[in-house]
Amino acid sequence: MSLSIRGDLDPARLPRTAAALAAQLESGQALGGQLWVGLGSRTVADAAFGSARPGEPMTREHLMLWMSATKPVAAAAIAVLWERGALALDDPVARYLPEFAAGGKTAVTIRHLLTHTSGIRMIDTGWPAATWAEIVAKICARPLEPRWVPGRRAGYHLASSWFVLGELVRRLDGRPFELWVREELFEPLGCSDCWIGMPADRWRGYGPRLAPMYAAEEEGLRDLEAGNEPWVTRCSPGSNGWGPIHELARFYRMLAAGGELGGRRYLRAQTVEALSARHRVGLLDHTFKTRLDWGLGVIVNSAHYGDPEVPYGFGPHAGPRAYGHGGSRSTAAVVDPDAGLVAVLTVNGLPDEATHRARFERWSAALYEDLGLAPAVVE
Repeated sequence: MSLSIRGDLDPARLPRTAAALAAQLESGQALGGQLWVGLGSRTVADAAFGSARPGEPMTREHLMLWMSATKPVAAAAIAVLWERGALALDDPVARYLPEFAAGGKTAVTIRHLLTHTSGIRMIDTGWPAATWAEIVAKICARPLEPRWVPGRRAGYHLASSWFVLGELVRRLDGRPFELWVREELFEPLGCSDCWIGMPADRWRGYGPRLAPMYAAEEEGLRDLEAGNEPWVTRCSPGSNGWGPIHELARFYRMLAAGGELGGRRYLRAQTVEALSARHRVGLLDHTFKTRLDWGLGVIVNSAHYGDPEVPYGFGPHAGPRAYGHGGSRSTAAVVDPDAGLVAVLTVNGLPDEATHRARFERWSAALYEDLGLAPAVVE
């Protein structure tokens, strides 16, 4: 099957990668997607492929939903405030949000939020119907999970802790989180079409440039309607980042370059090292039911635990220092310092978890093999 590529993705140079992506489309797992790959200072791939919606080619300028690959952006915002002396990682959250202390959460720190060890996982926040203030109040009032010792137990927090991090930014800086991210990160990085909650007039202006996301089901692809106004315009700091993947890649390239890009410094090199270091090691993740290591808002390669069903993995060839974040059954973003690799891929079809994990494992393996970073596996 032809990938129908627009942009820079040479199937002759990346044959296994192109084949792995084509297989996803051919099997009905997605209609299309976007890919950016950099190796050292070189751009290896910067392309769109397949379709955004039936009959409409995917382009590099379509805005795609990043899902949880948004989370490291919020982590970077906290890191900037840390550098500026506005907070410390081991400060209790309640120092800045006194109402957060309710329900036994006095000992929860900012580090606990970033490492998914705070014990406030399973909260129906009410987003996007609820207002920001209502969501924050609901999370702050929630008791700590029974028998949970912050920092000693782990469990992935889908959204709750990320609203709290966004509220920390708002209270310490004065700007809403979505505005802070635009002014401090996206616009300076040249990510003009990247948003985590965009104004309604921009949502209307983008129109069909907002690529739909589809659930890949036995009956076919079902539009999840993730591009409707509330889902796009109401900020969720851990899940509703939107933008072209070549722009999101600029954020991850900045991290890979030690906090600097285009002659401007966004984070100190030591801060990036802190973000990507293992702050949570060997703990069972009670959400994912497997052991996962975590940095500050980023997943660190946990393949050494030997679980073939590890979620948000980076594939069989990624180095031990590889880090990044996936997004629900659709997105992968990885920085591999040992290989000098940055790769970001989003597709617009969400199959079941096992199918997604297998297809992205194949894509990652193919990419490393095509780039000569690992020996090719002969099947």
